[in-house]
Amino acid sequence: MRDSPAKTPGYSSPRWWPVVIDGVWILLFVALGLRSHHHGETPHSLGAVGYPFVVGAVVSSVTLRTRRGLTTPTSGLMIVAGTVAIAMVIRLANGQGTDVAFTLVASAFLTLFLVGWRSVVLLGRTWRDRRHATG
Repeated sequence: MRDSPAKTPGYSSPRWWPVVIDGVWILLFVALGLRSHHHGETPHSLGAVGYPFVVGAVVSSVTLRTRRGLTTPTSGLMIVAGTVAIAMVIRLANGQGTDVAFTLVASAFLTLFLVGWRSVVLLGRTWRDRRHATG
C-alpha cells in the first residue's frame, strides 16, 4: 500500500489550487451580484460579468507566483488589488460599468473572501503546528 500524497515526504499540494478557490469566490460574487440586480445567472451573464475578474485574478496570481506563495493573507490582499484594478480596466475597455460603488463592493467582497480563506488556512496551520510542537 502506497502512502497518500499528503504523507509523502517532499510532497506539496498542487500549486494551482489557490487560483481555483479564488475563481469559485469570484463566480459567487458575480452570481450574487447578478441575482441581486435581477439580471439572472445564465452562463453567458456569468461569463460576461465574471471574465474581467477571473483574468485579473489569474494575472495577479501569476505575477505573485514568482515572488511568494499564493496562500498567505498578504498575497490574498495583493491578488484582490490586482484583480479589481485589472477587472475595472477590462470593464472600462468593454464599455461596462466601473461605478465607484461597484468598485467598492467588488473590493470589499473579494477582500473578505480571498483574504478570508487564506486567513483560515493560516490559523489552521498555526494551530496544527502548535499542537505538533507540544506533542
